[in-house]
Amino acid sequence: MSTAVARTRREAAEAAEAAEAAGSAGTGGEAEGAGAAPLAPGARLWPALGAVYRAQLSRARVARIPLLFVATFQSVGIMVLMRGVVDGGPGEEARAVVAGSSVLVVAFVALNLLAQYFGQLRASGGLDHYATLPVPPAAVVLGTAGAYASFTVPGTAVTAVAGCLLYGLPLDGLWLLAAVVPLAGAALAGLGAALGLLAPRQELATLCGQLGMSAALLLGVLPAGGLPEPVRLLRDLLPSTYGVEALAAVLGPRPHWDEVVLDLGVCAAVGAAALAAAAWAYRRAAVR
Repeated sequence: MSTAVARTRREAAEAAEAAEAAGSAGTGGEAEGAGAAPLAPGARLWPALGAVYRAQLSRARVARIPLLFVATFQSVGIMVLMRGVVDGGPGEEARAVVAGSSVLVVAFVALNLLAQYFGQLRASGGLDHYATLPVPPAAVVLGTAGAYASFTVPGTAVTAVAGCLLYGLPLDGLWLLAAVVPLAGAALAGLGAALGLLAPRQELATLCGQLGMSAALLLGVLPAGGLPEPVRLLRDLLPSTYGVEALAAVLGPRPHWDEVVLDLGVCAAVGAAALAAAAWAYRRAAVR
């Protein structure tokens, strides 16, 4: 526990330095001859968000290679296993498996690991350090979520390309990953952060993150056509479902672009709501 506390305090110190730089950038620079203010002005949202994002990205860079390997290896392995289950050829089931496995990389990092991180941060008292910084709560949540979601980009691309080659799907529709990854990442990262911040114990935060990733696996990778109706309703409640549907549509021969845009719009709306809920959960956890 002492090691976790020391690590959390070190992270908070790095974020404090970044927040100080963001505050000076956000205020536009004060005159050198002005007297010192009794309290430092709070940093504006966007400079603070960028500072927190860079600090978290630098901190997590040490675990980047193992994290990407585990997430990518897991998703590619699932596609190999499902190859003997779905019908042969580039049909609807194959598109669902490839799209679901690609988004599963995002769920592993943005939902599972982020829930564990914020659960550990709350349990070790790290939120007390962050609460003393002149940084808006939304900047802490968005910056951390963005940093974790950024690690999913290479793994998602590798998984999607490998799946298309394995199932004989065209590669020209993978450009939609540029929209699916950030939108699904925002939705899942906001959900993961909210779960980690609202869980009363660190163990429960880890459990919630694991259950969320399992739901993304079972409900996102399996083709929807063979699922019972109650399970389909649960699938519609999962934020990543709409990113999976949009990606699966463009992997087909004649995608319906109005449905693709609608799915991406729903994913964006759910992502905004999830991040807002995570920011509220951060304020609630920081003042208790």
